[in-house]
This record gives sequence, C-alpha cells and structure tokens, in this order.
Amino acid sequence: MRKQCRRKIWSTDIDVIAHAIAGASITDDASLNKLRLGELSALEAMRMGKGTLEDWRMLVDLMNITETFGKNGIGPEALPDCELAQESLHKAALRYEATKRMGLDGQGIKALQNVREWHDLQRTSVARSVYERMIEKTRNNIRSHGKDVVVI
Repeated sequence: MRKQCRRKIWSTDIDVIAHAIAGASITDDASLNKLRLGELSALEAMRMGKGTLEDWRMLVDLMNITETFGKNGIGPEALPDCELAQESLHKAALRYEATKRMGLDGQGIKALQNVREWHDLQRTSVARSVYERMIEKTRNNIRSHGKDVVVI
C-alpha cells in the first residue's frame, strides 16, 4: 500500500482576519473582569478563612503564571512576591490537611494581593496570544515537573 498525504481540512466558517485580530489584541475587558472577579473572591475567601480547594487552586495558578511571566522577562519585579505567596500557599495547604480549614496568614494575603496586581499589569500589557502562550508554558512546565516546580 502506498503512503498517502492526509491533508487537514480547515473549517471555512471562521473569519481568519477576526481570528488574527483577536490573537494580536489585548484581552477584552469582559473576559478580564470575569478573571479579576474570580481572583478577588478567592483571595477574600482565603482572607476570611473560608477558602475552598478551588479558591486555593485559582490562587496557585495565578501565582504560577505570574512567576512564568517574570522568569520570561515580563515583570520580573513580581518574583519576590511570588516566592512569598508560594510559601504562604504551601502553609495553607498543610494547615488544611491538619484542620480542614483553608486560610492565609497576613504576610501571605499581602503577597498574593501584590501578585494579583503584578499579574493584572502583566496580562494587560501583552497581546492575548502571548498571554495564552505563557499559560501554556506554565502548564507544560508543571506537567513535565520542571526544575523550578515545587509540588505542594
């Protein structure tokens, strides 16, 4: 049997120009506001000591993406706050295993507030395609257990 080239057939019902513009533009305000609201509610729940595992996961993802941005030259000033936030989130996880209550200490709350602000600056200063690339890079680094990955 002969080899055959199996060509991908792309759907023609998408607007290629609109797709390119969306990738090159900064993330729209509606999507950013949805992300911001989730981050703020997770941080507030953790501050009140009523955080859930989903809240903790959202804050860990926020911190990891911010750290990836910083290590790739986009807002490296955020890295010290990321380290403090990572330590605090690790303590919160240990505390949750012992007491089944999820919360942060004062230093962790302040560090995560700073990380959230840094992350907001990072994602609003780059194109959406760069933001998605950093998210993918973070995901791949965690999945491959990169040298900088700390398993909590």
